[in-house]
Amino acid sequence: MSAFIPYRPARIDREESLNRLRQDFAVADGRRTVRMFSPDPIPREAIEWAIRIAGTAPSGAHRQPWFFVAISDPDMKQRIREAAEKEEREFYERKAPPEWLEALAPLGTDFVKSHLTDAPWLIVIFRRDYEPGPDGVRRKNYYMTESVGIAVGFLIQALHRAGFATLTHTPAPMTFLREICRRPQNEKPFLILPVGYPTDDCVVPDLKRKKLAEVAEFVE
Repeated sequence: MSAFIPYRPARIDREESLNRLRQDFAVADGRRTVRMFSPDPIPREAIEWAIRIAGTAPSGAHRQPWFFVAISDPDMKQRIREAAEKEEREFYERKAPPEWLEALAPLGTDFVKSHLTDAPWLIVIFRRDYEPGPDGVRRKNYYMTESVGIAVGFLIQALHRAGFATLTHTPAPMTFLREICRRPQNEKPFLILPVGYPTDDCVVPDLKRKKLAEVAEFVE
């Protein structure tokens, strides 16, 4: 049975709470996904702290069903890019339904994924479906997809607040990542996250976020 410890965080004044939320929104609203990465280096320590922050995310039964592989090695990034572009080309040219291609058109994306080698770091996130026990018995994890998704959200915001840009990349299928990253069978690739600074000439689509009334309803 888990031990329990007191949890008594200090209450924040109402106005201060609102001010913090407004400030947090201003920072979060400034985040944009980029595809034009500078090769300027980022210290490993920054990636380490961001992953630590991701690891504070809530998870089903506190199983923490995630694993992060942070890659700066150019050869390994090249292998990932080649494998991803092979799958992406097949997707764009043969598998993608017309409506999906139409939705992607304003973003200007295609099967060429230069960000995978341009960005100084790639963080490959894996979802752990179970934990293998020493006796060979599998210890099941719970709500793995939801838990890992929340952790990735924490990771993206942490990196953004530190001044770095990211891109969520999900080539399909992603099974090649397990082989390249040498991960065990109980882990499934979840997402590739290039991390770096935007280039000086970086541009992003002129997109608008939905208004509060479009995404929320309040029942009081």
